[in-house]
Amino acid sequence: MDNPLFFILLTLVSASIGTMTGFGTSTIMVPVLSLFLPIPATLLFVGILHWFGDIWKMVFFKTGFHLKLILLFGVPGIIASFFAAKLPLTLPEAMLGRFLGLFLVVYVAFLFFKPNWKVNASNPSALLGGTLSGFFSGIFGVGGAIRSTFLTTFDLEKSVFLFTSGVIGLLIDSARLVQYFRSGIQLGSLVITLILCIPVSLMGAYLAKRLVDKIPQKSFRLFIAAALFLVGLRYLFA
Repeated sequence: MDNPLFFILLTLVSASIGTMTGFGTSTIMVPVLSLFLPIPATLLFVGILHWFGDIWKMVFFKTGFHLKLILLFGVPGIIASFFAAKLPLTLPEAMLGRFLGLFLVVYVAFLFFKPNWKVNASNPSALLGGTLSGFFSGIFGVGGAIRSTFLTTFDLEKSVFLFTSGVIGLLIDSARLVQYFRSGIQLGSLVITLILCIPVSLMGAYLAKRLVDKIPQKSFRLFIAAALFLVGLRYLFA
């Protein structure tokens, strides 16, 4: 699969849906793209797009941040992400695909049965949230939703929440990208396509901002969750 138009459209849809639902771009893009590319290449491609997304989030919402939470989430997140990012090259592709499928199925099932679940706002919760977010970001490229679940318990103002989340995401994504490159993951001919997709992801986020109030959020999230569930089943029983 080397059609740039496919990647551009997928980026636009993933950035739009990921922003509107709160799942994040990677949660949509990784499962779909990994159906056509090796999982390591998928993680690097989407990881770079996600890294730019972190920067844009910080630029758009630079009115405030929570330094303590950045450190509590970020430090364990960096460590967990760096070491977990080595696993995609050490585990067999088939096994990694089944792990990804299991993660998606469990994740969607949890969202369905526990839509209002929250953790206690405490330092241990922040450390755990950072660790889990970093681990799942490194191995599956999908950690933003977990990070948001823990971060929302601290009742931050919207701009502070988004900027803080962006900084934490940038730290975690930077750590895993370093490990991906160190491990020898390469994009080859996809580099040009990646360059084209970077501004498209920004367009997708802007489109979501314009549409988010016009679409029923709860039903839309359920629809996307069902799609992720089916992709997860495909990996589990492939």
